[in-house]
Amino acid sequence: MKRFLLILALLFSVLSYAQKKDKTPSTYDLLIGTYTKGKSKGIMVYRFYVESGKLAYLNQIEGVSNPSYLCVSKDNHFVYAVNEDGKDGGVSSFTFEPNPGRLTLLNKQPSAGADPCYISIDKDRRNAFVANYSSGNLTVLPINKDGSLQPVSQNIQDEGKGPDASRQEGPHVHMAYFSPNEKYMLFTDLGTDKLNIYRYHSSEAQPLTPAKPASISVKPGKGPRHMVFSPDKKYLYLLQEMGSAINVYKFNGGDPKEVQSVDMLPAGFKGTNGAAAIHISPDGRFLYASDRLDASAILVYAINQENGQLSFIQRQLTYGKNPRDFAIDPSGKYLLVANQDSDNILVFKINQATGVLSLSRYRIDIGNPVCLKFTPAE
Repeated sequence: MKRFLLILALLFSVLSYAQKKDKTPSTYDLLIGTYTKGKSKGIMVYRFYVESGKLAYLNQIEGVSNPSYLCVSKDNHFVYAVNEDGKDGGVSSFTFEPNPGRLTLLNKQPSAGADPCYISIDKDRRNAFVANYSSGNLTVLPINKDGSLQPVSQNIQDEGKGPDASRQEGPHVHMAYFSPNEKYMLFTDLGTDKLNIYRYHSSEAQPLTPAKPASISVKPGKGPRHMVFSPDKKYLYLLQEMGSAINVYKFNGGDPKEVQSVDMLPAGFKGTNGAAAIHISPDGRFLYASDRLDASAILVYAINQENGQLSFIQRQLTYGKNPRDFAIDPSGKYLLVANQDSDNILVFKINQATGVLSLSRYRIDIGNPVCLKFTPAE
């Protein structure tokens, strides 16, 4: 009898652990990077409720200048932000406490470039990678064990220009993004119409070396900006800001081959445009991309699971000016849009069967929202 009860207790313990492990969080923290030239004073933190799509204010850290782009460490304990302050660009590190949503500044370092606009870190939190837009260079900053940043250890200066003299007079590095296995660091150059490809050696003092090929080019004047990998790691989707287009590549272990190019603008469109952000639904079935200025909308595409190619589904207006960024919550139920020049964030419902967006009744007012990052709150 005692043995039977012991077996039952063990089974109950295993089942309880499995249920706890498999439980999907019902709440997340939403970290919001902003420009501080208007109403915002720094980084905001809100609680997001998956069941309703509702947002509730938690906390903010003030006195952080133009923290326009953020990234969160894998363990959820640290946050890193660029300080997009012209030629005096910097990078800041923070500790993060999810429960109260509290950020505490650790330190700040120069980014060794002008107008840093994107930051990423590796999974082991060894290095931070910063795209300096106006100076057209990528810099690497080692990360200390306590999460703080060391000075720049490597500086890769891009060279060249594009056909648009007003925007491509020189290199403009826009994004620094890892391949899923972290063997490659990819960074876009809007000014030279290139996607640069470097190998990553995490233990080296200067961890980045050119891959073969070291870059691929898009059509002149398109201006590559952001990118995203498919969940199966086979395909790379490259968003082109100036051309409002998406190129689809089979990644081929660091040697991308184009399989499709999709124009985001509707037939006969007249006005200004500027594609900004690109993300894929958690189930890998749908791709979403934002376009700004007169085009202000989110484009929805179905992803062919056999060949990675895109099929148009919907063009959803964002009911605001310049959707600079958006984020899909980890449950895949909602898409939140940061309308930078309307000072708000709107919550859209996602039909998980069709990918179609519809506006919910929830929104928050935030000065110049630029970047949205979800992190687990539980």
